[in-house]
Amino acid sequence: MKFSVFTAATPDWEPAEAARRIAAIGYDGIEWRITDQDEADPPGFWAGNRATWPLAGLEGSVSEIARITREAGLEFSGIGGYALAPDHDDVLRTLRATAELGARQVRVRIPFNDTQDYRTVFAQTRDDLEWASREAGALGVKVLVELHHQTISASASAALRLVDGIDPRTIGVIHDLGNLVIEGQEDTRAGLQLLGEYLAHVHVKNAVWQRTGQTGLDGDVRWESAWAPLREGIASVPDYFRALAEVGYDGWVTLEDFSTDAPLEERLIDDLAFLRASAGAAGIGS
Repeated sequence: MKFSVFTAATPDWEPAEAARRIAAIGYDGIEWRITDQDEADPPGFWAGNRATWPLAGLEGSVSEIARITREAGLEFSGIGGYALAPDHDDVLRTLRATAELGARQVRVRIPFNDTQDYRTVFAQTRDDLEWASREAGALGVKVLVELHHQTISASASAALRLVDGIDPRTIGVIHDLGNLVIEGQEDTRAGLQLLGEYLAHVHVKNAVWQRTGQTGLDGDVRWESAWAPLREGIASVPDYFRALAEVGYDGWVTLEDFSTDAPLEERLIDDLAFLRASAGAAGIGS
């Protein structure tokens, strides 16, 4: 098993610094965030993130991404893409960059479950993924669908419906421990078993539910989710690794810690120690 960091979680560091520090801490790989983002000062996870490469003009950045990653001694666990499934031009751009980098797999964003009819969006997204998987196969890479709250693939069951029957060599699913705390939680082992050969990648973060301090009709309590340190969230990371071991998963595990209780570098150091200890306790080698 190898461990990497998704650079959405390292907003303070420019790309070269992020790669150097991630490698020095002891991670095996990096998952670059690629998207066009709003500016922000100070930098944040989702806006102004300094360790993000723009999607616009991505072709011109590929050689620099490759150089920085190589010089840090890191591997690609994949590419953290944000191209929406129905935007074929951007999806193809990220697929081609992934192939050129030798990064093997790239996330394609799935539409949110919003005001549109779920069934209509689901059917269209299935068509988009069939197209994307064909393009990925021609390029020798894989499309990744993430289990993500508020999207049409929030659970393992929903994601399986979305990809079932498409060649698993060209499409797979990212199982995400923290996202499932917020929405889509099923029995972890069952969900991993259900995905079967479509289980292609793993993201690890953690979350909690907390009272908002507001009330609704007749005083009903309102709750909201918040990111939490790996050791302190609702999900059990050691139990997660035991479930991964049971289904025989020994691939990449990418850290996405969006908590802010500890300084960034301290957070990444402690997270890696905890991930390695959890994997070791589960009998998974690294």
